[in-house]
Amino acid sequence: MNYNNKPNIFQSMGLAATTSLIAVNFTHPIETVKIRLQVNKNFNLRNFIHNEGISSFWKGIQAAWFREIAYTSIKLGGYMPIREALGASDVNSPFFYKFLAGGISGSLGSLSGNPFDVMKTQMMANSKENKNVLELSKDILKNQGINGFYRGVQANVMRAIVLNGTKMACYDKFKGMIVDKTGLSRKDVRTQFSSAIFAGFFMTCTVSPFDMIRTRLMNQPLEKKIYNGFIDCGTKIAKNEGIKTFYKGFFPIWGRFAPQATLQLIIMDNLLNLYGFKTI
Repeated sequence: MNYNNKPNIFQSMGLAATTSLIAVNFTHPIETVKIRLQVNKNFNLRNFIHNEGISSFWKGIQAAWFREIAYTSIKLGGYMPIREALGASDVNSPFFYKFLAGGISGSLGSLSGNPFDVMKTQMMANSKENKNVLELSKDILKNQGINGFYRGVQANVMRAIVLNGTKMACYDKFKGMIVDKTGLSRKDVRTQFSSAIFAGFFMTCTVSPFDMIRTRLMNQPLEKKIYNGFIDCGTKIAKNEGIKTFYKGFFPIWGRFAPQATLQLIIMDNLLNLYGFKTI
């Protein structure tokens, strides 16, 4: 079997969708905690479990599944074809081009997945109601129209560019460095695991402010608009709550990104390897 074959865009996206659907079931509870920390200054994990039950850690999982199909299939599956188009597939290719490839695929994926991101965020943040995806989508369409599904889209796209650019470029680059320094194969699980952990940390450092702004925009009350877009939201948070607020929930974010990045990237690499394709 020739492991240098390159998957086409549809094969790559299909494998990425499969990867993300597996990984999200394990990382969703961590994101639920992160969302609650970002929207509730007095969030307490013990009270959350007592009042809403263990199952509430998976609030919004339906929207998360649809979001992964619409978003991650493009952001993860589109990276390799875009990287190839930019001529950045070589291990010594400039970091910027790898970041650009990840940023492009991430921004396209976020546009596709934004409606499900809005629903997922609202479902996870809501401590009182347990609406399913169909019920919530009908409510949004009735009360806000199509625009309701694209709340926070500016912040979401910017977040996706930074997140996916950092994630894919760091993973790609660290794999090359580890291979050069240790002689391990790019397919070796130790190479994949180490690269994914590093990528998860740097993702958290760069994306936390964008993640906070996105959550606030997507979850602001419909009847009382607090923020007028990305810049206004960021300015008000910095002025009223301080710069440190942008990194509120840092460890839950890292706690989600590190295993999510590890699971997604290792599963993706091994699926590529299983079908005889060149790995990331």
